[in-house]
Amino acid sequence: MSKNIAFVPIRKGSKSIINKNIKPFCGQPLVYWVIRALENSKSIDKVVLASNIPKIFEILSPYNFKKIEYFERSDQNAQDESTTESVLLEYLNLEKHSPNDKIILTQVTSPFTLPNDFDKALIKMNQGNLDSIFSCVEFKRFLWDKNSKPINYDFKFRPRRQDFDGVLLENGAFYISSIEKIMKSKNRISGKIGNYIMPEFTYIEIDEIDDWIIAETLMKKYCIKNTLSSEIKYLFSDVDGVLTDSGMYYFNSNDESKKFNTRDGYAFEMLSQKGIKTGIITGEKTKIVEKRAKKLKLDFLFQGVKDKLQLINKFCYDNNVDINSIGFIGDDVNDLNLLSALKFKACPNDAVDSIKQIPNIHILSKSGGDGVVREYVEYLLKNE
Repeated sequence: MSKNIAFVPIRKGSKSIINKNIKPFCGQPLVYWVIRALENSKSIDKVVLASNIPKIFEILSPYNFKKIEYFERSDQNAQDESTTESVLLEYLNLEKHSPNDKIILTQVTSPFTLPNDFDKALIKMNQGNLDSIFSCVEFKRFLWDKNSKPINYDFKFRPRRQDFDGVLLENGAFYISSIEKIMKSKNRISGKIGNYIMPEFTYIEIDEIDDWIIAETLMKKYCIKNTLSSEIKYLFSDVDGVLTDSGMYYFNSNDESKKFNTRDGYAFEMLSQKGIKTGIITGEKTKIVEKRAKKLKLDFLFQGVKDKLQLINKFCYDNNVDINSIGFIGDDVNDLNLLSALKFKACPNDAVDSIKQIPNIHILSKSGGDGVVREYVEYLLKNE
């Protein structure tokens, strides 16, 4: 039985937008969105990420994608003048597949594709007995050539937009063809070609910074409303340096105190209203924190924790919880392992450098004790 293999080529060295493919786009690396859609497609059997970006595995490993395989593209096929076909053929010449297997060539610079777009396009391809199919949008604009001659309409009888068929414009989201056809033609599409029409807003391809700004706005409007808040099920926070400013206050009576921010308290309540469980994970064990957790009606309190990642792994195992549904806010080296393993992670602006250097971590604008939990919660829920 033939397989459907998604092929995702990315490379380092983007000129117009530095580190474009791994730059945070709507809160996640740009490459994440296409891989996520492919991962959730019912029709895709395998996702091949062809890259020469250092630490790409480290960047994507916290997401625990099950279908992904990594292919290290050669430097020769990762130059400015290199074509997408060159790296695709490099892969196909090195890896053995059935000639009937289909390649779904996708581009991360078109992040709007949904899982069922791949499914529907493959169904249309099979039902139409097509050799290839490409994604596109209906383009109802009047085109002229450089000699001022109309290309797709008669200007003497200008049609109304609603009566105008227009043309089809490639949106670059994906191209599908069999391995046999690709190897024979040396092209991404060939033979009997069909099209899969997507919504008009998906015509944007991210090449320049203006494209990026427009694409993020469209992505939030049409594609990821409620995505973050629907995926995260638990949010934990450290105490010192996150809920507090790391300061300890001592009085003549030898009592000690910590200063908490009331805005963070309401943030936990906002999460509870959305059905998201909340808690504290801290290396210390104090009555102050116990009292604060009780007042905030947090679902969990873990104190005196030496290995936070080990605790969360056990928590996931005991409660049958996916680690990708857990978020954590930390600030210091004892949070490093846990934050590195999570998909949802954030730190205060004054966190130590090793924390701020964790790939894909959300660095908040506020410092510890100034309402960082509130800021992160509002970020998670802002598309509600």
